[in-house]
Amino acid sequence: MAKIDPWQVIHAERAALAEDLSALTPEQWATPTLCPAWDVHHLLGHLVSSARLTPPTFFAGLAGSRFRFHEMTAKNAAAEAAGAPAATLAEFRRLGTATSKPPGPVLAMVGENVVHSEDIRRPLGLSRAYPTDALVATADFYRRSNLLIGGKKRTAGLTLRAEDADWVAGSGPEVTGPMLSLTLAVAGRAGGLEGLAGEGLPVLSSRL
Repeated sequence: MAKIDPWQVIHAERAALAEDLSALTPEQWATPTLCPAWDVHHLLGHLVSSARLTPPTFFAGLAGSRFRFHEMTAKNAAAEAAGAPAATLAEFRRLGTATSKPPGPVLAMVGENVVHSEDIRRPLGLSRAYPTDALVATADFYRRSNLLIGGKKRTAGLTLRAEDADWVAGSGPEVTGPMLSLTLAVAGRAGGLEGLAGEGLPVLSSRL
């Protein structure tokens, strides 16, 4: 797994996303993201909520949502996006260097900030050169676990090989392409299939 400073990556990705969103029009804030049912404003609300969470507030919120994780995250995102987008963005900036997190490995927060940033950027036609080590760490983390993301099951029996990074993982029919596309595909984003190739691609596609 790539050696990174997780919080340094998280803080840098928050700052970069905040800058990219600083000049959006009202119409752009309402753009659907790669996360079903969430537009740009609500997905940013989710990122704000994640930056606030601690293990106690996470479990309290989960209990208040009848232990339905997705219900809790939707409720939290809606609460953070209840005001104007400018207010949500200001709060996201304020929490940019926060180090609170829900229970679980800090690498989950790296993946959340990298993947959700791309969930927002792609529909808006924005691009970012993410640090390669951050992409590698995210892809490695997701492909070793089925919790929430399902990356382990999704990539089972496949070899993933990056064309723009020194990274290869797994065994079986190959799927090759840019590191960012591979990371998104491991995370379950159909948009990540763009630019991928190889005899294992039909299998990976069928699992998204």
